[in-house]
Amino acid sequence: MDRVDALTDVAGLRVGHAQRTANGALTGTTVVLAPEGGAVAAVDVRGGGPGTRETDALDPRNLVRRIDAVVLTGGSAFGLDAASGVTAWLEEQGRGVPVGPDPAQVVPVVPAACLFDLGRGGDWRARPDAALGRAAVQAAADSAPGAPVAQGSVGAGTGAVAGGLRGGVGSASVLLDSGVTVAALAVVNAAGSVVDPETGALYGSLYGGRVRYPEPAAHESAVRRLARARAETAGRTAGVVHPPLNTTLAVVATDALLDKAQAQKLAGTAHDGLARAVRPVHLLTDGDTVFALSAGRRPVVDLEVFNGVLAAGADALTRAVVKAVLAAEGAEGPGGVFPSYRDLYGATG
Repeated sequence: MDRVDALTDVAGLRVGHAQRTANGALTGTTVVLAPEGGAVAAVDVRGGGPGTRETDALDPRNLVRRIDAVVLTGGSAFGLDAASGVTAWLEEQGRGVPVGPDPAQVVPVVPAACLFDLGRGGDWRARPDAALGRAAVQAAADSAPGAPVAQGSVGAGTGAVAGGLRGGVGSASVLLDSGVTVAALAVVNAAGSVVDPETGALYGSLYGGRVRYPEPAAHESAVRRLARARAETAGRTAGVVHPPLNTTLAVVATDALLDKAQAQKLAGTAHDGLARAVRPVHLLTDGDTVFALSAGRRPVVDLEVFNGVLAAGADALTRAVVKAVLAAEGAEGPGGVFPSYRDLYGATG
């Protein structure tokens, strides 16, 4: 099967998006659906203002060993309702932790994390709900194995903003010499910036990517345009939030066979990739959260292979952030003016 440089290069994983963009809404939900039988999962939360659900179940000391889906959603704490729709859908499929003699007696464990996008479309009450979560998981289930992942201003990234720029969803993967695949999906919604203020280059592109240095005059123009957009947004009351509230979310996955403790280590080191691409990061007004999934049966034969998985998780997440920013489209409405990186710097940056 051809690789698509996305989370779905990890065999069995599927990604679905659902969003609302009409009538003052600018928000959405993204679901990562595990293969039948679930995936080993862990989480590492480093932002100071997280909004999460079922993350305690992922502690290696606790009972649950596998989960069937991860939900990333807009809408701040209200948007966590989207996970209820995913949970109900999984129950209908008979997927979850068995709790009784009847195969239908299952309790799906659906870890979820939210980002802050309230009011960005103009309507403060426009938030993901259970119906949107159901739509996102159904989209994931309906996708073909190994399908490309829609990126940019979709799903949980629909109302995302990063340092005043339109944020969004990005995904990338790495194939190691050991044959192990490591991949990441990021929803970039950061209080910090993704752009080097001195040059206009994306921070993440400085780490193994193709660095795009805008011409100095283009960068100066972009800085002025972004400042005007921020001032205009501050004047549109539907979009005023002081201080800015954000949160970048991510899922890092591998087809290597990991236990929960190893998966938690992968989630933690993947944050290094986020720190390369967003500055500053892990602030009190962010809720930066990284989930890790082990969705394969490829054994990790030694420490060198596992170290390679850890390093690749950070690398994949850095590239996922860059791809999210480059794929995003600008938006303007009652909630504010959010130009994209391409709006300011052109397609080539």
